Amino acid sequence: MLKNGLHLLRLTTVFRTLRRHRALFVFDYLPLPPFAGWLVKRLAKSGRADKNGTRPGARLAAAFEELGPSYIKLGQTLSVRADLVGEEVAADLALLRDGLPPFAAEIARASIAAELGRPVEDLFESFDDEAVAAASIAQVHFAVTTEGEEVAVKVLRPGVEAAFRRDLDLFFWMARTAERLVPTLRRLRPVAVVETLRESVEREMDLRLEAAAACELAENFAADETFRVPRIDWQRSGKRVLTAERVKGAPIDDLEALRAAGHDLPELAVRVIRVFLAQTLEHGFFHADFHHGNLFVAPEGTIVAVDFGIMGRLSRESRWYLAEILRAFVVGDWQRAAEAHFNAGYVPKSKSVEDFALACRAIGEPIRGRPVNEISFGRLLAQLFEVTRTFDMQTQPQLLLLQKTMVTTEGLARSLDPETNFWAASHEPVEAWLQREIGPEAIAQDLAAAARRAIEGLPLLAARIETALQPKEPDAGLRLAPETLAELAALGATRRRPLLFALWTVAALLAALLVLRLAGG
Repeated sequence: MLKNGLHLLRLTTVFRTLRRHRALFVFDYLPLPPFAGWLVKRLAKSGRADKNGTRPGARLAAAFEELGPSYIKLGQTLSVRADLVGEEVAADLALLRDGLPPFAAEIARASIAAELGRPVEDLFESFDDEAVAAASIAQVHFAVTTEGEEVAVKVLRPGVEAAFRRDLDLFFWMARTAERLVPTLRRLRPVAVVETLRESVEREMDLRLEAAAACELAENFAADETFRVPRIDWQRSGKRVLTAERVKGAPIDDLEALRAAGHDLPELAVRVIRVFLAQTLEHGFFHADFHHGNLFVAPEGTIVAVDFGIMGRLSRESRWYLAEILRAFVVGDWQRAAEAHFNAGYVPKSKSVEDFALACRAIGEPIRGRPVNEISFGRLLAQLFEVTRTFDMQTQPQLLLLQKTMVTTEGLARSLDPETNFWAASHEPVEAWLQREIGPEAIAQDLAAAARRAIEGLPLLAARIETALQPKEPDAGLRLAPETLAELAALGATRRRPLLFALWTVAALLAALLVLRLAGG
């Protein structure tokens, strides 16, 4: 009861801030009970007048900025929920950047010393007291190690963990209350959305996980000269401190610097798209904060990414969904687009595939015949997610993160070259990936892997069956003579032999297939 009271008190503060910024319209998107809806509208009308005619999304973004870092993160999460807040509001929220004034260099130095167990002077030959970037969770300082390497040092803000934990408790309480009181909201899975936010924030607040994510992404692109990740200095990194190689190159949004360095901007735009597709399709692990501020272009033309606090991961099935939808809309195969949704389990089987194909056609036909460089695939995905509401498609948090990254990537590519053809740039890698996934080689590899797993599991299965068929110790209420027990054991062994023989025969056949497969490939 006390906790509920504290949540209501905090919610009152949030409500007053939204009202002050005339952002209570956000409640219009929720199917509130009649009285609650009437009350919100009355309070919204009594708020201050908006003399400047500011867009609703901009007012909501301003309210979130005033409420602090947790709400900025919430706004960024909602920026991919066009199905909840509409495309215009989502676009305004996407502009939210969690820049904050830096905290004192003395605090940063003390935090580094406490985390790494050594004073800054023992770790770095020089350490710049002025932060080069400051956000809601951490800030960054340039330094030079005692070995002479130029590095960037990321340090968490003091007290940031407790502040986010308090706000996330409120978000979870609001989401659970909404699901309980308004059953129609359950399809949108507000609790799952907050859970996604929590996981993202927790990863960002443990810089060891960010360092590990950077290393995984670096390994995925070890053989790719078009994209790389700065090297992590693990000896100078911990939970609250991350030290990495300092990036040398031009920010990807500094077009003049890129031209002066001799980079081909249209070619660079295509490379951005293909790096994104390689992360999502090939590896299923992608940088989910792929915006201008986190990307640089090295002198040799390599794209270098920084800030790996927000990463996305896609299962093989989800990657299939992405590739199949993309290809289906490119060629206008609405039936296939619909079937991909049903096969992935995103749309309930009780719904009509044909009706959903019609909905896909309603989205896709208006773009047929238009110049491909005028077609926004990110916007198309947003429209598709909005239409799925009619078909009771549950929110897929991993796809929302992907959608956000895709929209950002598309915008980034077009800022480099307004004529960028997202469809043409993505068609070849998508087709190549699909061929590898459904071609004979992929099928053979899947069969070999299945056979290997079956062979490895058969001894354990046989042992479990043998144990199950063993005569059990009779209980106190039923005592059998030794001769009877012996006969039962012999009978059990006789019945086991055909079953065990069949199991080992299957194992031998699978092993033979595996050997043939390996010998042939």
